[in-house]
Amino acid sequence: MTHLRDDEGGRSPATALSETLRGWWEAAGEPGGRGRPTQQALAGRLRIDQTTLSRYLNPRHPSTAPLRIVEALHAQLGAPAEELERARELCRAALESQRKQRAGESAPASGGEGEAGGGDGSDRDRASSPASRAATVKVLGLVAVVVCAFLAGLGVARLTGEPETVTDAKAAVARTPRPEPSWLLVRRMPDDQLWRGRTVQYLLRHRHYDVPVDGTFDARTEEAVKKFQLAWHLTPDGKVGKDTWPLLVVKAGVGDKGDAVMALQALLDNVGEGGTPVTGTFGHETLDDLQHFQKVHGLRPTGVADADTWRYLMAFQEPPMRTSPLYATPGGVPSL
Repeated sequence: MTHLRDDEGGRSPATALSETLRGWWEAAGEPGGRGRPTQQALAGRLRIDQTTLSRYLNPRHPSTAPLRIVEALHAQLGAPAEELERARELCRAALESQRKQRAGESAPASGGEGEAGGGDGSDRDRASSPASRAATVKVLGLVAVVVCAFLAGLGVARLTGEPETVTDAKAAVARTPRPEPSWLLVRRMPDDQLWRGRTVQYLLRHRHYDVPVDGTFDARTEEAVKKFQLAWHLTPDGKVGKDTWPLLVVKAGVGDKGDAVMALQALLDNVGEGGTPVTGTFGHETLDDLQHFQKVHGLRPTGVADADTWRYLMAFQEPPMRTSPLYATPGGVPSL
């Protein structure tokens, strides 16, 4: 395990890695280079979205590229051989830092029974000082004012009948959870290429339909969707929506392998954090990333990709570039 923290310039491993990858891309267009590809073309070769690649190449707002992408970029851009191992070290250090940050976010607050009872008594001394007592009196006075104001308002509510109802309504609204995202509607349209098309294709291949995984929702993919729908007694319209998705997605957990796991890992890798290897094998790294996603979005962190998890994963993907405004915000997808 690498123990890189900051490089010689004081930059974080994530920033240093992004600058390295950006340098490879820019150097590819210099005289003697292999010719710099556009980011769109390069993303196509790597089978990732252009938006995702742009984040990997942006040192100002770095997103850590997974190791497979670092190695693929090195090969595609003809970068110097001696720079590959350094880039690998930066990648491992950035991912390690990312995971420790996640662990810190989910850890309980420090200070248990032993800590509360420990110390040299200085906290108790401060609490008993005149300044501290004066501050306590002020706080208690403010609390009393707030309580009196609340009780007065309650009395007005009882007299008129109306404000109390309004207060209850406001409280009910505050308790109302955010609406859950809808299933995507994916069909044969220009906006439904890239990760949308690939997700459908991976899941169709899991169901033994012979389609390429190229991110292009073409006539061949549409025909496979129609066959799948007929097999499940659905209307064969070739559109993957609220009726088709729950039957097409697959419950996946640790130990599972295949195209459905590839689809899951690709979605996790593109969900805004990056760093999930797309291997087709559901291991502990995929488990950690999936549980983190579930916690962030209020799902039970079971580590199993059920239908709700698939629905949330697709709703919160990073949007592809040059697409409809519908795709610009998480959850902003066509409803069915």
